[in-house]
Amino acid sequence: MAEIKDPENTLIMETTKGKVVIEMFPDLAPGHVGRIKELAREGAYDGVVFHRVIDGFMAQTGDVEYGNSSKPSFNPSRAGMGGSDKPDLKAEFSNMNHGRGTCSMARAQNPNSANSQFFICFDDAGFLNRQYTVWGQVVEGMDNVDKIERGEPVAKPDKIVSMKVAADA
Repeated sequence: MAEIKDPENTLIMETTKGKVVIEMFPDLAPGHVGRIKELAREGAYDGVVFHRVIDGFMAQTGDVEYGNSSKPSFNPSRAGMGGSDKPDLKAEFSNMNHGRGTCSMARAQNPNSANSQFFICFDDAGFLNRQYTVWGQVVEGMDNVDKIERGEPVAKPDKIVSMKVAADA
């Protein structure tokens, strides 16, 4: 296991394909890192499916409203349309490249519409730079991200079993 430098800004995400460790960038995207940690600490991501997974591009998850397979509100046909009960976030765009393993926030047309959904890049997606908020980087377990079931929507989606801030794990 890779050494965790900053447990308060590291996520340990157990997925149905295995463990993924994400180093967060609070200096780059303080609002988004704060939101992800808040939702992780509430257990909001536990049970949430990877609803949109495009080979060679990215795996998207984080719809805590419609994408949580362990809640009555779970609706596979609406997964990807919801967020959390918290207000949308102001964009924190940067020059950070959307490379392999980059974690970035999903959003609607409005740049200030990110809420709880995020995606992990499989390959370089530099065309997203300065249009989506990068908040983290997979530092361990990218091989597990590569195994996530593909689809738009995914017929039998993988999910986040649990997501915790390393300081709490």
